[in-house]
Amino acid sequence: MRLKVHYVIKPQFLWGSIAEMARTQDGELLHTLQKAFDYIENESFASTFQGLFSEINLNSEKLGKQYTDRNAKLCTIITKIAEGLKEFSTDSDTLGDAYEYLIGQFAAGSGKKAGEFYTPQQISTILSAIVTLDSQEPATGKKRYLENVLDFACGSGSLLLNVRKKMGAHGIGKIYGQESNITTYNLARMNMLLHGVKDSEFEIFHGDTLLNDWDMLREANPAKKRQFDAVVANPPFSYRWELTDALGDDVRFKNYGLAPKSAADFAFLLHGFHYLAKEGTMAIILPHGVLFRGGVEERIRTKLLKDGHIDTVIGLPANLFFSTGIPVCILVLKKCKKPDDILFINASKHFEKGKRQNRLREDDIEKIVDTYQFRCEELRYSRRVTMEEIETNGYNLNISRYISTAQEEVEVDLQAVNSELVEIEQKIVYATRKHNEFLKELGLPFLPMGDSSNSYLKP
Repeated sequence: MRLKVHYVIKPQFLWGSIAEMARTQDGELLHTLQKAFDYIENESFASTFQGLFSEINLNSEKLGKQYTDRNAKLCTIITKIAEGLKEFSTDSDTLGDAYEYLIGQFAAGSGKKAGEFYTPQQISTILSAIVTLDSQEPATGKKRYLENVLDFACGSGSLLLNVRKKMGAHGIGKIYGQESNITTYNLARMNMLLHGVKDSEFEIFHGDTLLNDWDMLREANPAKKRQFDAVVANPPFSYRWELTDALGDDVRFKNYGLAPKSAADFAFLLHGFHYLAKEGTMAIILPHGVLFRGGVEERIRTKLLKDGHIDTVIGLPANLFFSTGIPVCILVLKKCKKPDDILFINASKHFEKGKRQNRLREDDIEKIVDTYQFRCEELRYSRRVTMEEIETNGYNLNISRYISTAQEEVEVDLQAVNSELVEIEQKIVYATRKHNEFLKELGLPFLPMGDSSNSYLKP
């Protein structure tokens, strides 16, 4: 069974058995659930899933003070879920999509805390499209094989799943993620399983990306370091981190410098870029400050530009995220960039306004992706900028320096406007005279007259 489906679950721990226990109000349901969780964590899979259900507390008093109360409450909950599931397909795609939907709804209700684990699907779609577009054969458009993809701040794993969906299950080798928050780490692993991703097809690590504490990434021999065909990320914005001498000598940063203590944005970027394969593509979401802030960030940005690694800058609308209302940008980086210019896309005005969050429509997403793919130029939307121009701007990447969103003032023909006003005035005088004739017949007071110097206006 492990060879075929990669996991084994004993019959008494299957959903059908648990649902039947709930329906019959079996007093052992609570104990059985705990045994099931322990079995799945330790024995179901060839690889370890230790702690997958560590955030679930079946002894919580929120379920009831006594065991019998908690057991009865869970029986009721599971019975209701079972009744609802009967009306829907229970294949992995449906369950996975339902799980993803619930994560999104939870994020929507969690406010700023949602920034820790969830990238809105519309943003996720753009990033996954960008890194998979570059895996296509230029002549035929046929998708090439992606050996691996990394999200070093993976949250609930939606970005990784979107890349996998774009490539198809057989178009990608293995997906790798890293997450520092234990609850979110478990969410990501569960998300993989419910989307039918086999445990041999993904690896999620619980640890600190900035400290680089994942042994799989930290090879003893730097020449043999793991490299990824695609890197995607939505790291926490302007994250405060601790600078040390060891980090200053770290192979990821030593050629560029350390990002400031108050904002680790470039530290996250350099981490992902270090592990990007020679022909790979990296797409990362960052606050706009990385485009223009000075100091060490300016030095890092300048070196990346001079080395020809920044390919595209995409400005997104404000208030797209649950965690912040600020506008953000997507930076696309490559180690072997072919065009000698940088593509700027200003998509900040193309969105649908919402009550709590703004959203990108399908047309908005397609426009961004198509513009990136074909490097199109469009007035007040996109432009290819030479390195010479960027150098004259002090390697500042502020989008407004290169794409003006100001609308051109309409030229006014003063002679035509004057003629129109004269004609209107003449019509007013004529109409007033005509009206006064009617008033005269009725014996009513006249209306005041305008300019009556033109004799042809007299009735």
